[in-house]
Amino acid sequence: MDAVTAAQKSVPAELPKGVLALTVTDVTHYTDRLFHFTTTRPASFRFRSGEFVMIGLPGGEKPVYRAYSIASPNWADDLEFFSIKVPDGPLTSRLQHVKPGDTIYMREKSTGTLVHDALLPGKRLYMFSTGTGIAPFASLIRDPETYAKFDQVILTHTCREVAELKYGLDLVASIRADEMLNELFDTSKLLHYTSTTRETYAFSGRITDLITSGKLFADLGLPPLNPAEDRGMICGSMDMLKDIKALLEAAGLNEGANNKPGEFVIERAFVG
Repeated sequence: MDAVTAAQKSVPAELPKGVLALTVTDVTHYTDRLFHFTTTRPASFRFRSGEFVMIGLPGGEKPVYRAYSIASPNWADDLEFFSIKVPDGPLTSRLQHVKPGDTIYMREKSTGTLVHDALLPGKRLYMFSTGTGIAPFASLIRDPETYAKFDQVILTHTCREVAELKYGLDLVASIRADEMLNELFDTSKLLHYTSTTRETYAFSGRITDLITSGKLFADLGLPPLNPAEDRGMICGSMDMLKDIKALLEAAGLNEGANNKPGEFVIERAFVG
C-alpha cells in the first residue's frame, strides 16, 4: 500500500472547520515534472476565476497545505489543478501519486490578485506565465468576463522543454473547438504565444528577452506595451515575477491590487 492510499484510510469522519474534502476524478501526467488533476467541486464553494486555494492531503498529525491556483473557471462543475512534482517536496512528493477516488483537502477560502477587479479597464490583457504559472490563466481564458473586458487576450507560456507546453496547447485547442465556449465569447480574441528556453522550438528564449527585443510584439503583430491600452498579469518563478514587473514598470504600467486597481498584477503566492 503506497503512502497516498494509506493516507486515504485515515480520512476523518468530521473535517476541521473551514476544510472541504475533494474527490479526485481524473489525473494526467505530462512529464516527469508536471501533472494535472481534476476533483469534485463542493456545492457550497465559490471563487473568482484566477484565485488560488490551499490544498493538502489526509494523513499525519497535521496536513501540509500549499497554495494552488484553480485552473478551472468559476462556472465549472469541477475543480482543476496543474502541479509540479518535487521528489522531496512536503506535499508534491505525495500529491503526484494521487489516483481517481482519492481524497484531497482544500481550505474553503479562495483569494488572489490575478482577478479582473484588480485591473483598470484596457484594450489588451497580457497573461505572462512560466511552468505551472499558467494555471490561473487556464481559469481566466475560459471566463466570458475576460473577453467582455478586453478586445484581445494574449497568453504567453514559457517552459524549458516542448513537452512542458502540452497542457496549455491542449487547453487552448479545446477552447477553440468547444461550441459552448464559442457561443459565450469570441475565441478569436485569444492569442497563445509559447516559447522554450532549453529545447529548439518555433519560438525560443526567455519571455523577458522576447519582450525586451521586441520580438514578442513583432511575432504577434502588436504594438509595444502602452499603459493607456495594455494590462498585465504575471505568474511564475520569483525571478520571472521580478523581471517582468521591472519591464512593465519601465513601460509606464503601475502595479494594482484588489483594493487599488492598476495596469498589472502579480501572484506572489505562487512559485513554480
